[in-house]
Amino acid sequence: MATEVPPHSKTHPRYPSTEEFAAEQESAEFGELRHSHRSFAFPLTIAFIAWYLLYVLLSNYAGGFMGTKLFGNVNVALVLGLAQFLTTFLIAWWYSRHAAAELDPKAEAIKSRMEDGA
Repeated sequence: MATEVPPHSKTHPRYPSTEEFAAEQESAEFGELRHSHRSFAFPLTIAFIAWYLLYVLLSNYAGGFMGTKLFGNVNVALVLGLAQFLTTFLIAWWYSRHAAAELDPKAEAIKSRMEDGA
């Protein structure tokens, strides 16, 4: 993984004004970027919180079910607990792919336009 930053094409970067930031925030392209992020992140966040709360509620109120042995000393609680970690990593990986494919190109286009003063 390369951590080198590409050289700037300009010796002095141009900083957009407050008015330019406000105008960009109202643009359709920025709205599309915001929608792409929210339509991915919010449902996944809600789903994961629901999944986590289900695990907590099962642990508190369904002790018999959670204590059911699957094989050896492995029970339902252990499997569901480990599944929490697995889903965390899967969501992070999925979001990373989504950001690279959908969000980053849109954000880069907006950034370039803002820096070029267009």
